[in-house]
Amino acid sequence: MAISAETVKDLREKTGAGMLDCKKALEESQGDVEKAIEFLRKKGLSQAAKKSARTAAEGILGHHYNSHGKIGALVEINCETDFVARNDQFLKFVDQTMQQLIQEKPKDLDTFLKAAQPTVTELVAKIGENIQIRRFVLWETASPQEKIGFYLHAGNKIGVMVRFADPDGKLTPEAMKEVAMHVAAMNPLFVRRDEVPAAVLEKEREIQRAQIDTKKPVEIQNKIIEGKLNRYFADNCLEEQVFVKDPEGKKTVSAWIKTLAPQSRMLQFVRYQVGEGLKN
Repeated sequence: MAISAETVKDLREKTGAGMLDCKKALEESQGDVEKAIEFLRKKGLSQAAKKSARTAAEGILGHHYNSHGKIGALVEINCETDFVARNDQFLKFVDQTMQQLIQEKPKDLDTFLKAAQPTVTELVAKIGENIQIRRFVLWETASPQEKIGFYLHAGNKIGVMVRFADPDGKLTPEAMKEVAMHVAAMNPLFVRRDEVPAAVLEKEREIQRAQIDTKKPVEIQNKIIEGKLNRYFADNCLEEQVFVKDPEGKKTVSAWIKTLAPQSRMLQFVRYQVGEGLKN
């Protein structure tokens, strides 16, 4: 049967597929648009399977933040090229995915992926790149004394959330954002030294011990090692890092935040950077 150009155009607008693919789908479905859409989606499934093996290390972070510091969320969605990361369809998908995350509050990534997979598959067919929802974090405060700080770096490539205990209610969103900005810049590994795993500390001791003059007395060697471990804590623990905005370069993050809210305490943080750990 003859397929009108108008029908082909309509199908293309609905699916984002190419003109020839749309015409073939309509011919296969005897002009039935809904069946043609199904035909293209099935074709998209095949295309998505091929593309899913390709590395997707570009992308952006979807985000949501309540300025009162009561809820915050980040989701990393990857694609293959920065060009697609700026594509309107991709950006719309990121926004929709974030709304879905906030509304459904999935218990884990697998649950979230199952719900989002049909939309992901359809987008892969339209855009022609591998697209992956890589990870998400969704925080809601557990008590009135808790607050969440938030910072998103320009370009939506680095996102940070920091959870605080603020029993005296003195922490402002601006102050919490400053700490989150510090995390974005300095990339700490832990909040405080008692969170560092024993295996990590033992490995550090082993490394430092190998660099020490063994002719020195054992007590001196141990003091040197402990001094170097303190340096490790200062470099990698948020509480002990020197605050990046301290004009004198002496005040730690913990000391700085306590000048504003003496009873406050940093509980945990999360830092997402698009593509970190992925091979290009």
